[in-house]
Amino acid sequence: IVEMQRDWVRQRGGSAVVEGRDIGTVVFPAAPVKAFLTAAPEIRAARRAGDAEAAGLEVPEIVADLRRRDHADSTRKASPLRKADDAVEIDTSAMGIDEVVATIVDLVAERRSEADAAEEAGGG
Repeated sequence: IVEMQRDWVRQRGGSAVVEGRDIGTVVFPAAPVKAFLTAAPEIRAARRAGDAEAAGLEVPEIVADLRRRDHADSTRKASPLRKADDAVEIDTSAMGIDEVVATIVDLVAERRSEADAAEEAGGG
């Protein structure tokens, strides 16, 4: 699936917003912008409680499921869940979706500005 993800981005000119638990470390380790989103388990569970996959589950059950999945994903051999060294960690616990998107858009703009300044300094 990793090669399919890379092909999908190539087909879009090499620039795309992609999300996943191994995107910044395995699929696109050289990506110029990486955001690692986190939130308190109880917040994640409350958000997930509205999803169809969590229908009928109580928040404490969802918290336990999330913790199990996080542990399994972070300890697996292939493509483990981990924050890339150069990723910016964003705690979304107290943020709405619009604020999360705005934070990421600002991060992209900041990185583009830094890249432009570096190119100008290098005579590019």
